[in-house]
Amino acid sequence: MRIVRYCLLICAVALLTAAVQRIADEQANDAMLRAASGFLAGLEPDKRAKAQFQFADAERLNWHFIPRERKGLALKEMSPAQRELARALLAAGLSQRGVLKANAIIELELVLREMGGAPNVRDPELYFFSIFGTPSSTEAWGWRMEGHHMSLNFTIVDGRPVATSPSFLGANPAEVRIGSRRGLRALAPEEDLAREFVTSLNAEQRAAAIINAEAPRDIITMNAGEVRPLAPAGIAAARLDPRQRQLLLRIIDEYVARMADGIAAERRTRLERSDFGQITFAWAGSTAKGAPHYYRIQGPSFLIEYDNTQNDANHIHSVWRDFAGDFGRDLLREHYRQSPHPR
Repeated sequence: MRIVRYCLLICAVALLTAAVQRIADEQANDAMLRAASGFLAGLEPDKRAKAQFQFADAERLNWHFIPRERKGLALKEMSPAQRELARALLAAGLSQRGVLKANAIIELELVLREMGGAPNVRDPELYFFSIFGTPSSTEAWGWRMEGHHMSLNFTIVDGRPVATSPSFLGANPAEVRIGSRRGLRALAPEEDLAREFVTSLNAEQRAAAIINAEAPRDIITMNAGEVRPLAPAGIAAARLDPRQRQLLLRIIDEYVARMADGIAAERRTRLERSDFGQITFAWAGSTAKGAPHYYRIQGPSFLIEYDNTQNDANHIHSVWRDFAGDFGRDLLREHYRQSPHPR
């Protein structure tokens, strides 16, 4: 009888969790659907033509994080009212913490300009918004915000935000050391939490975690359209004590918490259901503050990469990738298999 009650309790908890997650998904999608529809409705026809693409357009997969010519509609081309609509879309996809990070990264363009960067390149208005497909609760669609050191990609299928990757944030300088914005650190937790974790390891653990005395010059995956798991390296979470596991989880959650609450909750649920012990942490370079360093956190389904080596170790690149889920590839295949029709 106890076994039956226990099984019923487990089933009830699972059903409740699924219901809560479904509500969170619906809330996240509704917010993005309203914001994207409002953004498009607020554009003149010529601006809308620049901002909107077919869902199947190859541009959806054409992402990068360097200063370059981009398609989409730039903040520079928008009226004040249209910029507010664009910011509302960004706020629908990101948490308050994520929006603050994004704003700080954009602000760094002015820092680079103060440091002698060309105004036509170091421009906080050269961030582009793109909508792929038509925002809908039943059809597949997506959107992107992208510019220097930022590429945020969202894919929605059957009314659910199924992909929030690739998700790239960078910071140059990582710490502003001169000028009017001195002290600004756009991605401070991503650096500080990882250093706290690696320095918490004992000698044996550290020998496993530190895979190279020299850090690579950049993240390994760069802007690859699709990624596979990197070679196994580092220390597995199964070898950590409870406090160290919590520190590792805090690093991961710093990346997860960039996203809107419903999206972040879904990713946390997936992490809870996975075998956390399989997640590995690898560090390269010095553990001293101010020295070049790199780390990656790899699980069965995801990869986090972080690099701070350029500009005398004052230039961060960080990214979250999903091995099967970047741009929603897997769920899109299933969606098209069940209801094939042209996009």
